[in-house]
Amino acid sequence: MSKKVGVVGAGSWGTAVSTVLAGKGFEVNLWVLEQELIEIIKETRENSYYLADIKLGDNIKATGDLEECVAGCEAVIMAVPSHYTKDMAARVAPYINREQKIINIAKGLDPCTLKRMSEVIKEALPDNAVGTLSGPSHAEEVGKGIPTTVVAASPERWLAEYIQDLFMSPAFRVYTNPDIIGVEMGGALKNVIALGAGISDGLGFGDNSKAALMTRGIVEIARLGIAMGAKATTFAGLSGIGDLIVTCTSMHSRNRRAGIQIGQGKTLEEVLGGTRMVVEGVKATEAAYKLSLKYDVEMPITREIYGVLFEKKDVKKSVESLMMRSRTHEMEEIADQNWL
Repeated sequence: MSKKVGVVGAGSWGTAVSTVLAGKGFEVNLWVLEQELIEIIKETRENSYYLADIKLGDNIKATGDLEECVAGCEAVIMAVPSHYTKDMAARVAPYINREQKIINIAKGLDPCTLKRMSEVIKEALPDNAVGTLSGPSHAEEVGKGIPTTVVAASPERWLAEYIQDLFMSPAFRVYTNPDIIGVEMGGALKNVIALGAGISDGLGFGDNSKAALMTRGIVEIARLGIAMGAKATTFAGLSGIGDLIVTCTSMHSRNRRAGIQIGQGKTLEEVLGGTRMVVEGVKATEAAYKLSLKYDVEMPITREIYGVLFEKKDVKKSVESLMMRSRTHEMEEIADQNWL
């Protein structure tokens, strides 16, 4: 009998990981919010709303019933946007047994509590083992079977290795990392910097500007992550600099695309109203800014992006503010964060 896995959430990423698992011969129950999309998937074997032109195997079953989605599954994957994760974890909890492994694949922070996704899920499912899968992984490429490498994170080695074995395939390589704090913070905060990279592109700036944003951005990400208990080395890995590179440079990135439009003069409301996709970086920016205040961590790029998004600060003035900050020494600053 083949292994059965439940995937709660049929956005682009939830659909893409379903194709990875189905490709290994597993039975996949995919929970879909929209009834009309369930019918589309059944008729066309495609998720035309969120991951068009990717054929879904017959062993992927679309359902709108949460109990049916998780029943009899060895693992349950939480694939809804970060701001829905708390609610969905509570909704699925009555149908979960303690033997089932729970895997978070959302990249974000809870907007109300500022907690990481595994923390939010663990509150709803305290008796279950909860791990995270993250890294540089555009759904569009994963769905096409383009080689991708990610990281499975859990402080419990057996769980990280379980996730590794569950997903590992010729086109989907998985490493393990015990630093779930660093992995989840890297995945959430890179979206903030990707918005900044997009704004830079929208303003017509060049490669110099983007390189600066990305380099200083990973310092900010690490600075906050370390303050929260993460390991510095995690941010040099797949869920840190790896995810930052792919999100800041690719047009697959909805955060970068949103940033480009903002840099070109659109309001945040116009940008968000023009897409069915969730732009995780918007809520992540607000959460990251609040966390920087809570932990007394300096995050100038995040602060300026917050100002643009939520205080209607002029983007060109934000750039000037960043460029004219008081002088500092790069290596001394990095050394202060235990990078050396």
